[in-house]
Amino acid sequence: MSRFPRSPRRATPRRYLMCSPAHFKVTYSINPWMDPAKPVDVPLAVAQWEDLRDRYRSLGHTVEELTPRPGLPDMVFAANGATVVEGRVLGARFAYREREEEAAAHLEWFRAHGFAEIHEPVHINEGEGDFAVTSSYVLAGRGFRASPLSHGEAQEFFGRPVIGLDLIDPRYYHLDTALAVLDDAADEVMYYPPAFSPGSQAVLRRLFPDAVIAEEADAEALGLNAVSDGLHVLLPQAAVGLFGPLRERGYEPIGMDLGELLKGGGSVKCCTQELRA
Repeated sequence: MSRFPRSPRRATPRRYLMCSPAHFKVTYSINPWMDPAKPVDVPLAVAQWEDLRDRYRSLGHTVEELTPRPGLPDMVFAANGATVVEGRVLGARFAYREREEEAAAHLEWFRAHGFAEIHEPVHINEGEGDFAVTSSYVLAGRGFRASPLSHGEAQEFFGRPVIGLDLIDPRYYHLDTALAVLDDAADEVMYYPPAFSPGSQAVLRRLFPDAVIAEEADAEALGLNAVSDGLHVLLPQAAVGLFGPLRERGYEPIGMDLGELLKGGGSVKCCTQELRA
């Protein structure tokens, strides 16, 4: 018998914002995954991205599309452009100049699509790369990109407790590479402990004592860069060690191949911004 008996899990319809990798390439390096010497197969990247988009739609979710812009190759990583909670939009402020213009492109989209409560940040945050939302908290990463001052800014804007977590391994430069929310209503997550400082590991154990714990091989496959609708968990197909534990908890893991986009340091979650109503 499973150690985690519970009522059957249910998927809830989600609304996502995504951006095609039509202009994706790796010409600079702003995280350890990026190597400009490795060529990118753009048609393959687009095909892999379209497979993810179409999978969301087949599961009953709505996918909005942000128009990609030439000269902004990382726009495909749409999760970084903003954080949306209860229809309120906290914009991004990027740490590297190579991505600065993406923030304005996202804010233009939100203004054009009827979002009225929009905050342009003072402090550096990279959207859902840095922030993970549960029913009780906004988890906030720091250490490589976000300013710690962005945590207070987010708490004031959203009116939710913001819990700061220190990232210490440069491979896991954003929170969404080291932790994924599995059930936002029930505050269930999975994460890779060595990506975090000892104190942050202790906080995570206290807040999420029943979390799914990832092993090194699955973290290195960016298995934590995942998206869940409360039942289906879309994650990199190479993170095979997570499939069993997820099924044990009643989730349905769905492996996705985003190998070309991994060359930019992102996978399923990086491509997916959730528009929480």
